[in-house]
Amino acid sequence: MVEWTGKPAYQQVAEDLRRRIAADEFTKTGGKLPSLAELQDHYVVTPTVARDAIRQLKADGLAVSHQGKGAFLTPDSVAAAKLADPSAAVAELRDELHKLRTEVGELRQRVASLEGN
Repeated sequence: MVEWTGKPAYQQVAEDLRRRIAADEFTKTGGKLPSLAELQDHYVVTPTVARDAIRQLKADGLAVSHQGKGAFLTPDSVAAAKLADPSAAVAELRDELHKLRTEVGELRQRVASLEGN
């Protein structure tokens, strides 16, 4: 999974985890992130790379860890991860703008029908 991009492997893993967090992928697990062994298998990386990726997420305020239990998302991690990913933030803003335009159009029609009576 990790490719030669000029970025350290742990940053690539952390970025992909951030993307997955923003996509709300870990709600099914109660906010529990994959174990270090699962990260190693999934990304084909060393234990050090997996540990450093989790350490990066913790430094960014997206995760906390509990000895013997694993790493878990912080309460606002999904929103924070979305903000960290500009393309996800733009997509979310576009969705909100579309909803607002639809609601404003509906309100205009209702006002017009009330004024017409």
